[in-house]
Amino acid sequence: MSPLRCCLALCLMLEVAFGAETRISEQSATSSNADAMQVRCIPAAERAGRELGCFITGATVLGKLPDEPLYWYLDSYATRKAADKAKGKYGTVLESYGKIWLFTISDRNWQATGGQRIARVGPLPLAGAGSYTALYMEATFVPGMRSAVHRHSGPEAWYVLTGEQCLETPGYRTIVRAGESGIVPEGPPMMLVGTGTAKRQALVLVLHDSSKPMTSLAPDWKPAELCSEGNTGT
Repeated sequence: MSPLRCCLALCLMLEVAFGAETRISEQSATSSNADAMQVRCIPAAERAGRELGCFITGATVLGKLPDEPLYWYLDSYATRKAADKAKGKYGTVLESYGKIWLFTISDRNWQATGGQRIARVGPLPLAGAGSYTALYMEATFVPGMRSAVHRHSGPEAWYVLTGEQCLETPGYRTIVRAGESGIVPEGPPMMLVGTGTAKRQALVLVLHDSSKPMTSLAPDWKPAELCSEGNTGT
């Protein structure tokens, strides 16, 4: 594929992703109106100084991935130059929450050169697509903020830096707190909710089939509000 066609395809993919979730309130989230907020993911360049919400920080077309268990590695670096030097075939360097990150999709034993290892998340449940795209985001929620009900064409993974989040899928809920990670496979409908008492900051990966939209709404499922206040015990 020519560079121009590749760029156009990636732009179309991101346009679909940006519209996949809807904001039903443009007010700043406070304890009184946070429950009324659903957020959509937008490019980080369009955040206009906003702290709260979901912001797309980068996307990399990885192509065909090895047929073995793969993980998402999160390493931080003091400079972008150092991160770029350490980047491998399936790596992406970007800035998020005031740090320089090297995000890498690789096997169980991969090690970055230099930097500080923050987390290894996985294994990632891949379905064997012909090509994968890694789309990275940062998401800052106050308790009560939530995503629209949606599904992905590949696994979604999180690493929570601060606060707490709750994932609801049909019949299940999963609590992920600061210093922990979570994964949901391709397919099931889901809703994410900021829970606990503190602001939730999370780094997010959606590793999706490059031939399909990253996200689609899931109107066929209604959450049972398992993540609502009073239902979020350990």
